[in-house]
Amino acid sequence: MTTPLVKDRIYRSPQALIGGVLLLVIVLWLGIDALIRGHGHTPWLALAALILIVPLVVAFTLRPAVFAGEDRLRVRNPFRVITLPWGEIASLRSGFSNEVVVKSGAKYQLWAIPVSLRGRKKAARQQAKSQADARRGRTGPGAGGAGRGLGGFGGFGGFGGQAAAEQADGPMRAEADKAMDDLREMLESRGPAESAQGEVTVRWAYEVAAPAVAGAVLLVILLVVV
Repeated sequence: MTTPLVKDRIYRSPQALIGGVLLLVIVLWLGIDALIRGHGHTPWLALAALILIVPLVVAFTLRPAVFAGEDRLRVRNPFRVITLPWGEIASLRSGFSNEVVVKSGAKYQLWAIPVSLRGRKKAARQQAKSQADARRGRTGPGAGGAGRGLGGFGGFGGFGGQAAAEQADGPMRAEADKAMDDLREMLESRGPAESAQGEVTVRWAYEVAAPAVAGAVLLVILLVVV
């Protein structure tokens, strides 16, 4: 009997994806316009700039992703792909950035799961509002015997019913913190597994770095010539 394959969980930043697409549209629009309408060295400068800028935009916005599988964590950063068996991961840390720490002491940043202080503040405000709504639901009219018999009207979706449900689900968290919580749960459950052991491998993304370097060299040469 064949064991069904389990798909990896994929974590990416929606804000980075949207920003990357918008940046690419602007860069390509300006670059192609300069290629078509430019005179003299302008088309060549525009071409070099496109070769340099487009790979960098893709690398820092569209490329980053974290793939969490049953046996390993694969981190796709702008210029590297790091494959980490769960058994080799010591911890997952959250501070001003999210990073994975392996048992050898090496650290790798999770570009696809950026820390959002704004998101944390928003979650804290929502949590405070939820708690306030829950308190009002418990202490408001009908919170006595009859009200409690009907669940404080929570069963009918009113007077703190939603807040009570949110309280039952636990404290509100920013999306990046939720993703890190998921990864920590997988680390705890899969870390000891025999199939989750192995070596950490790092592969450089030459397909991204090479065009950017070529564009930078070409741009420098053109600027010197001009």
